[in-house]
Amino acid sequence: MSTSETDVANGSWASSCDRRRWLTTTAAGVSAGVSAGWLAAPGSARAAAKEFALVPFSAEITPPMGHALMGGGIAPAKSVADPLFASGIVLRGIDSKPVVIAALDWCEIRNDAYDRWREALAKAAGTTRERVMLMSLHQHDTPIADLAAEKFLLDAKAKGSICMLDFHERVVERVAKAVGQAVADAKAWQPIDSVGFGKGKVVGVASNRRYRDANGVWRHDRTSATRNPEVRATEEGTVDPDVKTLSFWHQNRAIVAISGYATHPMSFYGKGEVTADFVGMARRMRQSATPQTLQLYCSGCSGNVTAGKYNDGAAMNRPILADRLAAGMKLAWESTERFPLESLQFRSVPLTLSPRSGGEFRESELRARIQHDSRPFGQCLAALGLSWLKRCQAGQPIDVPLLDCGSAAFLLLPAESYVEFQLFAQSVRRDGRLLVAGYGECGPGYIPIERAWQERDGNLTDWCWVDPGSQAKMEAAIRKVLAG
Repeated sequence: MSTSETDVANGSWASSCDRRRWLTTTAAGVSAGVSAGWLAAPGSARAAAKEFALVPFSAEITPPMGHALMGGGIAPAKSVADPLFASGIVLRGIDSKPVVIAALDWCEIRNDAYDRWREALAKAAGTTRERVMLMSLHQHDTPIADLAAEKFLLDAKAKGSICMLDFHERVVERVAKAVGQAVADAKAWQPIDSVGFGKGKVVGVASNRRYRDANGVWRHDRTSATRNPEVRATEEGTVDPDVKTLSFWHQNRAIVAISGYATHPMSFYGKGEVTADFVGMARRMRQSATPQTLQLYCSGCSGNVTAGKYNDGAAMNRPILADRLAAGMKLAWESTERFPLESLQFRSVPLTLSPRSGGEFRESELRARIQHDSRPFGQCLAALGLSWLKRCQAGQPIDVPLLDCGSAAFLLLPAESYVEFQLFAQSVRRDGRLLVAGYGECGPGYIPIERAWQERDGNLTDWCWVDPGSQAKMEAAIRKVLAG
């Protein structure tokens, strides 16, 4: 067991993230620049404190050496640059059962693995599966989990591998144990009486994959590490320029801050070095700057957004991108407005997306590819596609959950949703106080807008397991869950 694993087992946060300091800090107070002038009506803070409370949890989820990274699409784990964590909070005072918010330093959690995670955390927290808002951050030098897909590969004795089933189960049980211990510790619960929301512009990080080339043709091939200087020189494209921060407070102390920004979270990657990359680095920077406040991070809807305009894949760019993101997070923190927490509501709506049809996405073709594709990653892609197809055939919809805090809200969307869905959701929530995370249920892969199909977006050739027509279904679900 590593040092950080020992810390988790003892109920403390990993020292590398300054989280032990956070748990042991009891004095009230906030960082300079954050407004602390809100005053509740007489008695309301005390009443709210009795009703609403949260408790944090964390556990290490770093894979062992040799484990597949990005579902077998890049070199397997050879070393660890920094450990990976599953961190989050359990909230109570919402309807009849708690809500869990959990953010994992993994690339994706898909299909039956997503259900396994939510069921385990729900049981530990005393709630139900749909009330676990589970998201991946999508760093590529981290694992993907899809249990059915891995079993398809094992049954076919294929060379490809997506995840180690025994390791996956140990990690799920480890995180569930951390949740259970946190919930059972009466002294760990923190009362909350207000909610905060702020946003800050991030400069020089996000850019859309879509750009217009020198001939005026729309292209979609600006990757996370773009080495062509002519491509990097093109326009930034459609992005959400702001990081949003949703925070929960007790009196004048911020207990937890959840920040989200829409970009693929990779600088240099693919060589087998496990890392939380620049978003993990930025999160640690903010945690060090605000030791009394737990810092959580989520990736927004980033299917078609990368750092490619500002990143050529050089190692030196990781701390540069981290500094820029952390600067935006600091601005969001300093711009935070606070509101009395008078209600917490949880809502979820079902979303059904049509599985990719025709050609190599037919079930017979997927099964044949698992058996005969000469590339191990080709076998993995087929297994992932078959796992999603089987889920769709079983009639299980995707849950689209929302935590409504009255004056602000937190929405979780599935998979690699394109950034336009985040912008759409924010336009529906007219006051603008909406934090949107992507990479919930990741089974569908890319979820594009219809224009991407029309322009023959090359990213949709293999890592997209939905048919055209998803945009209308996504927007309908977003409208419904936000309307309440």
